[in-house]
Amino acid sequence: MAELIKVGMADYKVGRNPDSLISYGLGSCVGIALFDPTAKVGGLAHIMLPDSTQARSADNLAKFADTALPVMLNEIIKLGGLKSRITAKIAGGSQMFTFTNTTDIMRVGERNADAVRAVLKKLEIRVIAEDTGGNYGRTVELRLDNGVFRVKTIDKGEKQL
Repeated sequence: MAELIKVGMADYKVGRNPDSLISYGLGSCVGIALFDPTAKVGGLAHIMLPDSTQARSADNLAKFADTALPVMLNEIIKLGGLKSRITAKIAGGSQMFTFTNTTDIMRVGERNADAVRAVLKKLEIRVIAEDTGGNYGRTVELRLDNGVFRVKTIDKGEKQL
């Protein structure tokens, strides 16, 4: 029986077919789905910040792009995933609020998306689809039976990546 596994903020989960992974309420956060289509295993991370080295406390590895993705990738490999087959799909990274003087530090969503792309490149994981930016929230779901990454929004509908 398929299970819908919830991934909270600053969290990640891994699983296998026939389960699905879902994360609600991505704003400036980024959801990263990693999937091996042959082994039908994958993971979903909901990262909040780009870089653990800039944080006062980096105890929660799932909170940061630079620490969550390597750990999640290793767990997918332990489930039988092969790094050379794993691809990524990403969503989120919105600018949820407008500021009159937008400094780089205020563009958290954009910085998160950029950091995710950089970490995935370093890990040699190809990004095959993305839905990032904008000024609206998203809910994402990764189906582990077929790798479909559903992105749902309130005003913009739903799309499959």
